[in-house]
Amino acid sequence: MAGRICGVTDLDSLVRRVAAKARETTPELPPGLSAAEVAAAEEALGFTLPPLLARLYVEIADGGFGPDYQLYPLNAGELTAVGIYQEERAESSDGGNPHWPAGVLPILTWGCGMYAAVDCQNERASVLLFEPNGIDGDWTKAWFVDAASLEDWLESWLNDSGWFSVDDYDGDEELPEPSPWSSAADRLAAP
Repeated sequence: MAGRICGVTDLDSLVRRVAAKARETTPELPPGLSAAEVAAAEEALGFTLPPLLARLYVEIADGGFGPDYQLYPLNAGELTAVGIYQEERAESSDGGNPHWPAGVLPILTWGCGMYAAVDCQNERASVLLFEPNGIDGDWTKAWFVDAASLEDWLESWLNDSGWFSVDDYDGDEELPEPSPWSSAADRLAAP
């Protein structure tokens, strides 16, 4: 067909590059999930995963790769993204001061109660930072935008350019800092 360009999309290229770095940095990756396993996790969550996040779990591995502490397995094992989400949502609904919004899936821990989480209700699948340390009741102050999209967040891992790359920081460039999540109050107030 004249005028039609066929080939690899940028997303395909990103998944390939993430897979290569995952294999390079994690010698023993767990197997990827089946579409049925992802569907079962989505049913347990009550929402669908962003397509890119689902592809990571299917095409690369069921967690075990990524920055620092690495992505959680989706729904199998002791600590899983689904289990932590359900626990945080249950704790959040126990009382009048919710701390965890619906549709925000924790994908890895940074330690000390901090999480990277994907906003599955956001079209671009923004990656949020939950940093609860020092919060005195106003949970909106615990939420930050780490990256406008999961794609951007993955690129920052691939390029060692995220705030979490401080161990590799040489001091020449300025590392981005997460900014407050402007939708935190509305999302925390929603059921």
